[in-house]
Amino acid sequence: MDTQQSAVHCTLCKTTVAPKYCNVCYINLCEDCADKHTSGESITHEVVSRRQFLSAVPKCRDHPSKPCEIHCERCNFPICALCVISDKHKYHNVVDLMENYQSKQSEMRRDLQELESFIFPKCQEASAEVPVQKKEMSKHSQELKKALRNQRDVLVEELDAIIQKMHSEIDDMDSKYLAATEKQEYEINNTINVISGVIQDLKRRLDSENIYLVSKYKSRNKEFRKLPPKQNVTLPKFQLSKTDRKNIIHLFGSLTPMYLETVEQIYPLQNPEAEPKNWSTLEVPGGTTDIATGYNRLWNMACLSDEEIWTCGNDGLLKLYNLQGDLLKSVNTGLWGITDIAVTQSGNVVFPAQDSRSINIVKNTEVEPVIRLEGWIPYGVCSTSSGDLLVSMRNDNHTQSKVVRYSDFKEKQSIQFNDHGYPLFTSLCGLYLTENRNLDICVADINAHAVVVVNAAGKLRFRYTGHMHISGIFLECTPVGIATDSQGKILIAEIYNYSIHILDQDGHFLRYFNKVNDCYLNTNDVFGLCVDSNGNLFLGGYYTGNVKKIQYST
Repeated sequence: MDTQQSAVHCTLCKTTVAPKYCNVCYINLCEDCADKHTSGESITHEVVSRRQFLSAVPKCRDHPSKPCEIHCERCNFPICALCVISDKHKYHNVVDLMENYQSKQSEMRRDLQELESFIFPKCQEASAEVPVQKKEMSKHSQELKKALRNQRDVLVEELDAIIQKMHSEIDDMDSKYLAATEKQEYEINNTINVISGVIQDLKRRLDSENIYLVSKYKSRNKEFRKLPPKQNVTLPKFQLSKTDRKNIIHLFGSLTPMYLETVEQIYPLQNPEAEPKNWSTLEVPGGTTDIATGYNRLWNMACLSDEEIWTCGNDGLLKLYNLQGDLLKSVNTGLWGITDIAVTQSGNVVFPAQDSRSINIVKNTEVEPVIRLEGWIPYGVCSTSSGDLLVSMRNDNHTQSKVVRYSDFKEKQSIQFNDHGYPLFTSLCGLYLTENRNLDICVADINAHAVVVVNAAGKLRFRYTGHMHISGIFLECTPVGIATDSQGKILIAEIYNYSIHILDQDGHFLRYFNKVNDCYLNTNDVFGLCVDSNGNLFLGGYYTGNVKKIQYST
């Protein structure tokens, strides 16, 4: 014990052996520093001998006679000096027990402050919003029911008017038919009377021997053979409409679906060191370099290596540059609508072409279509760590969007809906995407003003729509380019504030910048985005056609 005690030096002067310890400040003290430490302070210190302090230290559970002086970070419990050299803790990272104790105390205080001042009040606010939301939903439901009743009343009035009109039409047809049949009846009866008279006359003439009367007879049978015209009437019928249920609903109206989606709420980190002091002028360490690509519209970039970068633009050309801005290779694809580019594990370039609805691969300078789509237009492409391809696409009618995984250029997985059957992505604009190191798929959905992150199985993990800064300003996220780095951080090119948002792999906001040293990001210089393994960040200017390389360590 004495040997161990003599090896401990004063925390304040760091040179003298420390025979004493302050139980309030958790520091080792020599005699001189102990006197200074307890004098002239407003707080009360509790300075005891090092021996007395060590007697209160827990005993090692593997060596009960030894006090714990060290903390094993892997096993996460106190150990003694003998444990360090034992096989049980061999190669484990260890720290001084009191240093760990002080660090944990500080972490606990920070967590307590964050829980009490931010997270707990936020949860209370969320809890208070639930009854309001329930009340609003109930009120809205009553308004919907009232609208349905009003629509029913309108349709009933219209149906009554239609029925009344049909009644009048039936009465008119009945009157016309009655008049026609009465006229026919009169003509038939009149003909019957005439024929009856002729029959009597014929009988009288036949019974008579009067030659004059018989010779004067003139037949009228030809006249009577022509019977009175018959009224052929097709009686009206009420034809039941063959309208099916869907058409009836279309006539009456329909309810739009309610999107009820459980989305993980992630509160921003409250670590002041991770928050920019002045979000509009936060500087990024390191210099910048611009690479002029010559595109009128620069869509995106992809790193071939830490020294070379591929670019794609609106003219159908794919260009390979080194970091000095020298053009190394140019491939004329002859295709329009190249909106994204990716590099496979074998070093080949893949890209989507909207006009041919295809995903193409470049081998040397030859372009070969490897995937052809029917009814869908490709937009974004990503090469995954497993060698698969992720392709974002929307249908021809711009009503649906999805992300499809291809293995050996054959469809393996389609990601389009959440567990409730509702779309994960909007369909009006294109979607850039990337895979994180934890195999999450991160999609920049500009139309939804959100980054949508799903896991490898396609299940929604979270949505990021922006960050409420400590200054009270909400940093909205309208994402275009998106990339991830070797640490799993998600970097987002945001075009509303022309800035870069940085999240951790779980969606927690880390930092934000729109300025590099003394150079603000140009309003046209935030679109495409990629990161190399050295932590260099590449920003693509959509209109300028320039790629800005930032020596930035994430």
